[in-house]
Amino acid sequence: MQPANSQAQNAPAAPSATTPATGKAEAPLPENILHLDLSTGGRVTIQLYPYVAPLHVERIRTLARQGFYNGVVFHRVIDGFMAQTGDPTGTGQSGSELPDLKAEFNKIPHLRGTVSMARTNDPDTANSQFFICFQPRFSLDNKYTVFGRVISGMQYVDAIERGEPPANPSKVVQASIGADNVTPPLFAASQIMTD
Repeated sequence: MQPANSQAQNAPAAPSATTPATGKAEAPLPENILHLDLSTGGRVTIQLYPYVAPLHVERIRTLARQGFYNGVVFHRVIDGFMAQTGDPTGTGQSGSELPDLKAEFNKIPHLRGTVSMARTNDPDTANSQFFICFQPRFSLDNKYTVFGRVISGMQYVDAIERGEPPANPSKVVQASIGADNVTPPLFAASQIMTD
């Protein structure tokens, strides 16, 4: 379950949340926020995109609320490309006990901070693993399901230990949905206040 390691040149811009009446940007609903408290020292906030990947977003919400991602390592981290997590075995070969998802490929490009589902060569095998892009990787567009994008805390993603697998892997200490108002771990709380 891994994204390819190639790149293309051009892609469309990522959508933003706007109100139909005014066309002005608005804050995402708390239900569409995923928080990842990382062992790198802080909270990463991800805006989820249920309007383009409803099944994938619902899966992420379900697993986060079950505590599935808590303690899971980043098992595949390629400098200049992406950091992948979501396998409870830490090998990249496993996922949750829930059934695999049908692909929801969409027009959102793989930019820096894009969050997308990992899968095997079969498009309909996304389950629990996902990756966060360090840099644009447009060759993945329309081949992997983008379901969100980092809106704050990208510096904690940048600090994730590199390797395939990393010698000393960074991990997701805690994952939560914004609507649930889960307090960050103490090590991350001081970092959040300074962001």
